[in-house]
Amino acid sequence: VQLQASGGGLVQPGGSLTLSCVASGFAFDAYAIGWFRQAPGKDREGISCISSRNNNTYYADSVKGRFTISRDNAKNTVYLQMSGLKPEDSAVYYCAAVSVPSMSPLYDYWGQGTQVTVSS
Repeated sequence: VQLQASGGGLVQPGGSLTLSCVASGFAFDAYAIGWFRQAPGKDREGISCISSRNNNTYYADSVKGRFTISRDNAKNTVYLQMSGLKPEDSAVYYCAAVSVPSMSPLYDYWGQGTQVTVSS
């Protein structure tokens, strides 16, 4: 089982980034995929989740209206489009897989994380 998150980097406040999460080794289309982030000294925060088949989406209040999650089951990939980025969005971003959609970090499989830094 592998989840590979990528697309992080340094971006100015107000800028945009798109993160990708490529999965392998499990039945991707049977799992919900979530994005989490963790800043230094803070708990891991669930920010978005997309269900396995109906593409129902969920967002934390902190990112609602700025971030968009989507998935392409043919490519075993989930995307997180981030716009209007703020310095407080700086964190390591992780993708993870779970059988039932949830914003709690009780997920079955985790990727390695990609760093997002929002700074001028």
